[in-house]
Amino acid sequence: MAEKALKRIDWLLVVFIIPIVLAGLFTMKSFTPLENVTDFFGKQIIWISISLVIFFIFSFIDFRFLKRTDVLVFLFSFMSLLLVGLILLGSKSWFNLGFFYFQPVDVMKLVLVLVLAKYFSRRHVEIRDIKHIFISGFYALVPLILVLLQPDFGSAMIIFFIWLLMVLVSGISKVHLFLVILSGALIFASLWFFSFAPYQKARIYNFLNPMADIHKTGYNVFQSTVAVGSGQITGKGLGFGTQSRLKFLPVPQSDFIFAAFAEEWGFIGSTLILFLYILVIWRILYNASLGSTNFEILFGMGVAIFFMGHIIINVGMNLGLLPVTGIPLPFMSYGGSHLLTEFAALGILMSMRKYARPAHRDDMRNEFVGVSIKLNENY
Repeated sequence: MAEKALKRIDWLLVVFIIPIVLAGLFTMKSFTPLENVTDFFGKQIIWISISLVIFFIFSFIDFRFLKRTDVLVFLFSFMSLLLVGLILLGSKSWFNLGFFYFQPVDVMKLVLVLVLAKYFSRRHVEIRDIKHIFISGFYALVPLILVLLQPDFGSAMIIFFIWLLMVLVSGISKVHLFLVILSGALIFASLWFFSFAPYQKARIYNFLNPMADIHKTGYNVFQSTVAVGSGQITGKGLGFGTQSRLKFLPVPQSDFIFAAFAEEWGFIGSTLILFLYILVIWRILYNASLGSTNFEILFGMGVAIFFMGHIIINVGMNLGLLPVTGIPLPFMSYGGSHLLTEFAALGILMSMRKYARPAHRDDMRNEFVGVSIKLNENY
């Protein structure tokens, strides 16, 4: 039985992830020996080990129970209550459990993917009815508001990104697409005037002109772009990244680990890491295409969207192309909550391979995300 379960694992996906994990570890190791610096390298090894165990355990579990409405309602309600608890306790974005800082929003993102996959898989035939866009939007709006109240603008962006792209892949019409974009613009305008804190507005101002105030609000992005640029083509070499070692680069173990890596490995190393991320997304989408039902297909696509959102936003802010947010880079950034969530998502995806069907082109044309295509009778 164990042998069959191991065969269900996409080992090519694992092979693409391992170098990314090692890149994060090597980067942390390069500045860990410094005096008064937390042993991020040692702690990260522990979290990676636990996350891999979770990945393999989840690969053995039959997760078809996640299709049940009552299970998803419980998960969604429970995670929402945890987010409310953070607000009531006046905490930032996590619960301090002593040995572990637990961030509920990481798990909530995965739960939202499951909820939307369930919702759209049951309504794919009538997905062009605009009411389903707003109903699904309500599911995303609940965690989005709770996250903004913390405030955690970065995670709110990811939640909106997950909802928007899952709506798009579900077969939305172009007219409805325009309405969604218009609604998004109105929501952003409302958030700008009634919700965003001054420092969040400052980050957006820095997006338009990052060098306007490099000593205050633009300091992080300025130091990040300096680190990336100083790496040039081949990098300064492992352990020779001055921006992180001399503490000019803020939080190089998490938010700006891509900049710390780019400084040491240069353009070539950075390009290789981004290429590996592309391969990881490709394998996730491939596994999604093998789903036995629309639920598995949509869940796999939601997981791919989840990872793409984190990668695009994190790398974008490291390059000075997007506002600075506390979004970790998958598999590389330091932390337990996001690593456990990432490997748990992949473990669930692997478990679904047990009921996978061959990715036959004709079947995919008929069934993929519920888009119905009339075939020629002689086809």
